[in-house]
Amino acid sequence: QVQPVESGGGLVQAGGSLRLDCAASGRTLSSYAVGWFRRTPEKGRQFIAFTDWTGDDTHYTDSVKGRFTISRDNAKNTVHLQMSSLTSEDAAVYYCAARTTGWSPTATIPNSWPYWGQGTQVTVSS
Repeated sequence: QVQPVESGGGLVQAGGSLRLDCAASGRTLSSYAVGWFRRTPEKGRQFIAFTDWTGDDTHYTDSVKGRFTISRDNAKNTVHLQMSSLTSEDAAVYYCAARTTGWSPTATIPNSWPYWGQGTQVTVSS
Protein backbone atom coordinates (compact mmCIF):
# COMPACT_ATOMS: atom_id res chain seq x y z
CA GLN A 1 0.00 0.00 0.00
CA VAL A 2 1.04 3.61 -0.47
CA GLN A 3 2.24 5.79 2.41
CA PRO A 4 2.04 9.53 1.68
CA VAL A 5 4.70 11.80 3.15
CA GLU A 6 4.27 15.59 3.29
CA SER A 7 7.02 18.20 3.30
CA GLY A 8 7.44 21.90 2.75
CA GLY A 9 5.55 23.39 5.64
CA GLY A 10 6.90 26.25 7.68
CA LEU A 11 6.48 29.87 8.62
CA VAL A 12 5.45 32.37 5.96
CA GLN A 13 4.34 35.99 6.09
CA ALA A 14 0.81 36.93 5.21
CA GLY A 15 0.57 37.49 1.49
CA GLY A 16 3.45 35.14 0.83
CA SER A 17 3.70 31.80 -0.92
CA LEU A 18 4.64 28.27 0.04
CA ARG A 19 4.79 24.97 -1.77
CA LEU A 20 3.92 21.70 -0.11
CA ASP A 21 5.02 18.39 -1.52
CA CYS A 22 3.50 14.96 -1.13
CA ALA A 23 5.77 12.04 -1.88
CA ALA A 24 5.15 8.38 -1.21
CA SER A 25 6.83 5.32 0.11
CA GLY A 26 5.64 1.86 -0.75
CA ARG A 27 3.66 1.85 -3.97
CA THR A 28 4.00 4.57 -6.54
CA LEU A 29 1.83 7.62 -6.00
CA SER A 30 1.08 7.83 -9.72
CA SER A 31 -1.47 5.04 -9.33
CA TYR A 32 -3.56 7.10 -6.91
CA ALA A 33 -5.71 10.15 -6.80
CA VAL A 34 -4.35 12.59 -4.22
CA GLY A 35 -6.15 15.03 -2.00
CA TRP A 36 -4.91 17.80 0.24
CA PHE A 37 -6.69 18.54 3.50
CA ARG A 38 -5.96 20.86 6.39
CA ARG A 39 -6.84 20.67 10.04
CA THR A 40 -7.37 23.38 12.64
CA PRO A 41 -8.81 23.07 16.14
CA GLU A 42 -11.73 25.29 15.19
CA LYS A 43 -12.75 23.68 11.90
CA GLY A 44 -11.39 20.18 12.08
CA ARG A 45 -10.14 18.51 8.90
CA GLN A 46 -11.22 20.25 5.70
CA PHE A 47 -10.87 19.35 2.06
CA ILE A 48 -8.60 21.70 0.09
CA ALA A 49 -7.75 20.23 -3.30
CA PHE A 50 -7.91 17.07 -5.42
CA THR A 51 -6.05 15.69 -8.40
CA ASP A 52 -6.69 12.48 -10.27
CA TRP A 53 -3.76 10.24 -11.21
CA THR A 54 -3.17 12.08 -14.48
CA GLY A 55 -3.25 15.61 -13.07
CA ASP A 56 -5.89 16.58 -15.63
CA ASP A 57 -8.88 16.52 -13.28
CA THR A 58 -8.47 18.91 -10.37
CA HIS A 59 -10.91 20.37 -7.85
CA TYR A 60 -10.64 22.95 -5.08
CA THR A 61 -12.63 24.19 -2.18
CA ASP A 62 -13.97 27.68 -2.84
CA SER A 63 -11.79 29.44 -0.27
CA VAL A 64 -8.56 28.54 -2.08
CA LYS A 65 -9.62 28.82 -5.72
CA GLY A 66 -7.32 31.16 -7.58
CA ARG A 67 -4.71 31.03 -4.80
CA PHE A 68 -3.77 27.35 -4.53
CA THR A 69 -2.73 25.03 -7.34
CA ILE A 70 -2.44 21.28 -7.12
CA SER A 71 -0.19 19.53 -9.62
CA ARG A 72 1.71 16.31 -9.91
CA ASP A 73 4.94 15.03 -11.36
CA ASN A 74 4.45 11.30 -11.75
CA ALA A 75 8.01 10.84 -12.97
CA LYS A 76 9.14 12.07 -9.56
CA ASN A 77 6.30 10.38 -7.69
CA THR A 78 5.29 13.70 -6.17
CA VAL A 79 2.20 15.89 -5.87
CA HIS A 80 2.57 19.61 -5.17
CA LEU A 81 0.31 22.15 -3.55
CA GLN A 82 1.42 25.64 -4.50
CA MET A 83 -0.12 28.17 -2.14
CA SER A 84 -0.07 31.92 -2.63
CA SER A 85 -1.64 35.03 -1.09
CA LEU A 86 -1.63 33.24 2.24
CA THR A 87 -3.64 34.61 5.13
CA SER A 88 -4.01 33.68 8.76
CA GLU A 89 -7.03 31.62 7.73
CA ASP A 90 -4.68 29.28 5.87
CA ALA A 91 -2.62 28.43 8.94
CA ALA A 92 -3.16 24.76 9.69
CA VAL A 93 -1.66 21.31 9.62
CA TYR A 94 -1.78 20.17 6.01
CA TYR A 95 -2.22 16.55 5.05
CA CYS A 96 -2.07 14.71 1.79
CA ALA A 97 -4.13 11.61 1.26
CA ALA A 98 -4.38 8.98 -1.46
CA ARG A 99 -7.12 6.80 -2.83
CA THR A 100 -7.71 4.66 -5.90
CA THR A 101 -11.01 6.21 -6.96
CA GLY A 102 -11.47 9.37 -8.98
CA TRP A 103 -13.42 12.52 -8.30
CA SER A 104 -16.84 12.41 -6.75
CA PRO A 105 -18.43 14.55 -4.04
CA THR A 106 -17.18 12.00 -1.51
CA ALA A 107 -13.64 13.19 -2.20
CA THR A 108 -14.31 16.12 0.14
CA ILE A 109 -14.97 13.70 3.00
CA PRO A 110 -11.85 12.64 4.94
CA ASN A 111 -13.22 9.15 5.63
CA SER A 112 -13.27 8.39 1.91
CA TRP A 113 -9.46 8.50 1.82
CA PRO A 114 -7.75 5.35 3.14
CA TYR A 115 -4.11 6.52 3.07
CA TRP A 116 -2.83 9.55 4.97
CA GLY A 117 0.43 11.28 5.67
CA GLN A 118 1.48 12.60 9.07
CA GLY A 119 0.90 16.24 8.19
CA THR A 120 3.04 19.34 7.88
CA GLN A 121 2.50 22.59 9.78
CA VAL A 122 1.89 25.86 7.96
CA THR A 123 2.09 29.01 10.06
CA VAL A 124 1.19 32.42 8.65
CA SER A 125 2.50 35.50 10.41
CA SER A 126 0.83 38.89 10.11
